[in-house]
Amino acid sequence: MKPLIVLLSSFVIAIFAAKIVVKEYNFALSARIAMSIMLCFTAIGHFAFTKGMSMMIPQFVPFKTSLVYLTGLFEVLLAIGLFIPKLKVMSGWTLIIFLLLMLPANIYASIHNIDYQKGTFDGNGLSYLWFRIPLQFLFIAWIYISSIRIF
Repeated sequence: MKPLIVLLSSFVIAIFAAKIVVKEYNFALSARIAMSIMLCFTAIGHFAFTKGMSMMIPQFVPFKTSLVYLTGLFEVLLAIGLFIPKLKVMSGWTLIIFLLLMLPANIYASIHNIDYQKGTFDGNGLSYLWFRIPLQFLFIAWIYISSIRIF
């Protein structure tokens, strides 16, 4: 829920900031700014909640802690890439693939009731997926519309 609030509030602020600075609304840029802020926000979680995020990765995957740190860094780099004209489309597609690849970790965490912030097994469980899966597809559509197929 927090990433959605960060995304939407950042978008509203960016829209009005663009109107003040360049005297016109720039929805695509505002959407990329909001997505970048949200990605940096979620990347912080990779460093603040490393233990819990490591628990979200299935047992058979090695180097979980390193993978959590790398994916956090990857989110920040892709957030930056959304502003580099030559990298914007590639960053958008990479983010879409990244989000699709992260979906199994969210499903695994829900099945095992993992609360990544506490690093415990008393999370929301499968009910979390009713929110998380549509949210993931909202993020994918947001990225596609704002960085690949600019409206």
